[in-house]
Amino acid sequence: MVTKNDARKAENELIDNVKSSLDDAERLLRDAAEATGDKANEMREAALNSLRTTREALHDTQEIMVERGREAVKATDHYVHDNPWQAIGIAGLVGLLFGMLVSRK
Repeated sequence: MVTKNDARKAENELIDNVKSSLDDAERLLRDAAEATGDKANEMREAALNSLRTTREALHDTQEIMVERGREAVKATDHYVHDNPWQAIGIAGLVGLLFGMLVSRK
């Protein structure tokens, strides 16, 4: 089961990885624009590796978020099956509040 702490940790790691990777890629591409020959090729390759790392971090975070969403759907499904009348009451109340908000325009 994915906890909120796991999700927050993954989110923070993703943000840090994306920032770091983009900074590295930007620096490497700027340096590669000034360099020529093998040095430029090495820098471009390093920038591409940095972008691959970012893509992998995004993919890992996506997997965690999808798993968390599935768990929320399962928990909701169990709640509705265990408490059908409460679920109907909550849905009716939400519908009533939504209707009141929409009719205010």
